[in-house]
Amino acid sequence: MTENKKESTHPPLKRYRSNSVGNSVAYAGLLLIELILLALKFIYTTVESIIRTFLPPLEKSLKDEVILITGAGHGIGRELALLFAVQNAIIVCWDLDEKGNNETKNILKIKGYKRVYTYKVDVSNRQEVLDAAALVKQEVGSVSVLVNNAGIMPCRPLFSQSHEVIEKIFNVNVLAHFWALEAFLPSMIENNHGHVIALSSMCGVIGLPNVVPYCASKFAVRGLMEALYEELRVGDTKNNKSEIKFTTVYPIMVNTGLVKKPRNRFPFLLDMQSSEKVANIIVKSMRRNYKEVSIPWMLMPLDRISRLLPGKFIQNVKDFIDTGLDPHTDD
Repeated sequence: MTENKKESTHPPLKRYRSNSVGNSVAYAGLLLIELILLALKFIYTTVESIIRTFLPPLEKSLKDEVILITGAGHGIGRELALLFAVQNAIIVCWDLDEKGNNETKNILKIKGYKRVYTYKVDVSNRQEVLDAAALVKQEVGSVSVLVNNAGIMPCRPLFSQSHEVIEKIFNVNVLAHFWALEAFLPSMIENNHGHVIALSSMCGVIGLPNVVPYCASKFAVRGLMEALYEELRVGDTKNNKSEIKFTTVYPIMVNTGLVKKPRNRFPFLLDMQSSEKVANIIVKSMRRNYKEVSIPWMLMPLDRISRLLPGKFIQNVKDFIDTGLDPHTDD
């Protein structure tokens, strides 16, 4: 009797299997519904993307936004400062080059823009960034647009670059982004308002010889921005959606002085870009809340298509185009 009682406490094996099959069928049904919804979303987003190509979104106002630009003493950074000032924004210029930074400020003042603040900052130094950020908050206000633009690009074969140079490349091109985000992103999240712009490069999409550390640093910037965007997005709820925007920029060679020995077989297709043109595209893309933009625009779509083709064929295409960077004779 005791043994029979013990046996009766366990559900029949047949019943357990019946429930398991039922659960499997229910799960398969739910999965099918989700796949159908995913297909509909694919159609919707594809149509939306095509429409946006011909009817881009309206450009948002930047009036009274506090825009901080690293590397504002020359090149793209200076051009961005000029264009953002036209939008009636408050401009904060950071650069280690104090002379160049002051020149940017003077150019803006001559044009009639007085809400310009300059700070000498080594963006690769975390403590210096945090101290300068505290000073900016005290003297100017909370930064609502962060432009991580500062960067360096020594151009030599990998084993011709010292470990000090490689460390400096990553300190300026990558870690500086983290220190600036540490300084300014929390207040953006608190206010649920802000925009982060990061200058990557097509070297952050396609690897090139003679700039191996630089390519690695720009690939890192691409990963940083994509992951950070996702981190804020997955926290969205119906009642609390993040309004922090991200724009990652992938220019090809830009005439800022960093590119000293470009090689380009077809300059009419992949010509070196001017700082003014690149800055104009960046500001327009940011005001439209574009997540990514390559300069020229067709490079990112072409890269995505090329990933579907045989790797050796793509190498043949690269050899045919013969565009890249020859090593610098001096740095």
